[in-house]
Amino acid sequence: MAETYDLILRGGVVVNHDGEGARDIGVRDGRIAAIGVPASADAGEVIDCAGLHILPGVIDSQVHFREPGPTHKEDLETGSRAAVLGGVTAVFEMPNTSPLTVTKEAIEDKLARASGKGADGHGGMFCDHAFYAGATHGNPRDLAELELLPGVCGVKIFMGASTGDLLVEDDEGVREVLAHGRRRVAIHSEDEYLLREGKSRARDGDWTSHPEVRSVEAAVRCTERLLRLARETGRRIHVLHISTADEIPLLAAAKDIATAEATPQHLTLVSPECYEQLKGLAQMNPPIRDAHHREGLWRGVAQGVIDVIGSDHAPHTLEEKAKPYPASPSGMPGVQTLVPIMLNHVAEGRLTLLRFVDLVCHGPNRIFGIAGKGRIAAGYDADFTIVDLKAKRTITHDWSASKSGWTPFDGVDVQGWPVGTIIRGRRVMWNDEIIGEAAGAPVRFQETL
Repeated sequence: MAETYDLILRGGVVVNHDGEGARDIGVRDGRIAAIGVPASADAGEVIDCAGLHILPGVIDSQVHFREPGPTHKEDLETGSRAAVLGGVTAVFEMPNTSPLTVTKEAIEDKLARASGKGADGHGGMFCDHAFYAGATHGNPRDLAELELLPGVCGVKIFMGASTGDLLVEDDEGVREVLAHGRRRVAIHSEDEYLLREGKSRARDGDWTSHPEVRSVEAAVRCTERLLRLARETGRRIHVLHISTADEIPLLAAAKDIATAEATPQHLTLVSPECYEQLKGLAQMNPPIRDAHHREGLWRGVAQGVIDVIGSDHAPHTLEEKAKPYPASPSGMPGVQTLVPIMLNHVAEGRLTLLRFVDLVCHGPNRIFGIAGKGRIAAGYDADFTIVDLKAKRTITHDWSASKSGWTPFDGVDVQGWPVGTIIRGRRVMWNDEIIGEAAGAPVRFQETL
C-alpha cells in the first residue's frame, strides 16, 4: 500500500543538518513525517519544487509591529503579511508598544490580537509568533513568571532609549532584571548616559551626524557593562543589532554567557553614503556606521561570533521620516527584505547558504529554546522557506506590504528570492501572493512544554 501524506514537496534541494541534497519531504498533521519519500507516495497536495531550495522556515527574532499603539504605521496583521511575503515563517515581536508589554494582561492581549480574537476584531497574524516581556524598574520580580507564559520568547531590556518608553539604563536596575528568571534576555545595548551627552552633537537637518550622536563608545561601553553584569548574575544574554567592529572581540570572549545578533541593514548599508542618499530612511538605532565597522561585523559573521540575523523591523511613515534630523524617528522596515538581501550576500560570496540557514533558523532555535522550529527534521513543524537562488529581482517600495509602504532597499537588485512560505504544512505565500486566511499560532518553547 502506498504511503500517504497531507503534503509532499517534490524535486527540491533540501538544506538541513545533512547539508544540501535533493530530497522529497512528506508532511502529516502539520509536521514533517519523512525526509525522502518514494515516488509512489500519495498526498492531498503535491508542490513541485524543481529548481528551488527548501530551507527551514526563517525565524525573525526581532520585529516591532507597533500594536497596540501607533498602528497607523504597522499592526500585527500587516507586519505578518510583510513577513510571509518575505519568506519568514515566525517572528518575535518587541514590547515597546503602547501600553508597554510588561504585564501578563498585556501579553494575553497581544496573543488575542494575533489570533484575530482581540477587542478590535482585526484579522490576526499570518505567521507564527511570540512576544517579548519588557523589563522595567518596576517589574523585575514579575519577569520569572512572565517569561514562562505561553507565547513568550524571553525578556527585553532597553539600556539605551529608542522608540517608546522602555528604559533600564543603570547597572543596579539591569542587575535586578538579570537576577530574576532563567530564559534568555535580549538587550538593546547603548549607554544611555553617553547618548544623552551625544545629543549636543546633532546637526540640524544632517543625518550624517547620527553616528556621532549615538557613538561607537556608547555601544562599546554598554556592552562591556552588560557582559560584566551577566557574569555577576550568571544570566544568559542576547545582544541585539551589533553595530561596531569593537564589540566583536568582546563578544567572542564571552560566548559562554552571551550570543549576538546583526541586522541586514548594518551588514549592507554604509555611512555616510546611506545618509546622503536616503536621509531619514537610513536612520535607525544603533546607527548605520562606516565601512570599517561594517567589515568588522562581517568578520564577526565569518568567525561565528554573530549567532543570529534579525531584521529589527521598525517602521515609521514617510511623513514622519521626512522630518528634519534630529526630529525624524529612528527605525526602518526590514522583515520582508531580510531573506532577499541576505540571499544576495550568499550570491555574492559573503556567506554560504548553510551559514545563512544557521543564522536565521538554527541560531534562533538553539538560543531561545524553540520547540519544533528552525530545522528540517522529522517531528518538527512543517515550516519551510522555499527560495529560488537564481532569480534576479529588484526590491521596490511597491512590493512592501508594511503599512509604512517603503523600504531602505528600494531599487536594489538582488539574486535570490523567496518563492514560497509554508507554515505547519500550509502554503501561506506562493509567488508573491498570500494564500488563505491568517492562521498564525504562538511559537512553543522547550521550557513551557
